[in-house]
Amino acid sequence: MKKLALACAGLLLFLSTAVFAEEHAEAALKHANAAVEQGKAGKSSSLVEHAKLAMEHALAASIAAKGVPKTHLDAAAKELQEAIDHGNLDHADVATKHAEAAVEHIQVGNK
Repeated sequence: MKKLALACAGLLLFLSTAVFAEEHAEAALKHANAAVEQGKAGKSSSLVEHAKLAMEHALAASIAAKGVPKTHLDAAAKELQEAIDHGNLDHADVATKHAEAAVEHIQVGNK
């Protein structure tokens, strides 16, 4: 009976971490897309705000992810940091390219 309870608890933990990662990845994607939109509009400060939120969610998703999805979420976080850095320098065009790269990584990592 204890083994069954332990197995069920382990399964629930595994499923909850997968859901946790997926929810954060979806939020990261939403904010990364918003960062791209703001960057295309030339709004560096808004791009930075969304990129910061996207990075927080990408890092949270990365904690729960494993394997290839984790690799892509980590790469997305690096791209988002680049977007933030360039956005703070008012380089909206370069920041947008990094945000677009982050979107691609999040999409691949969330499959």
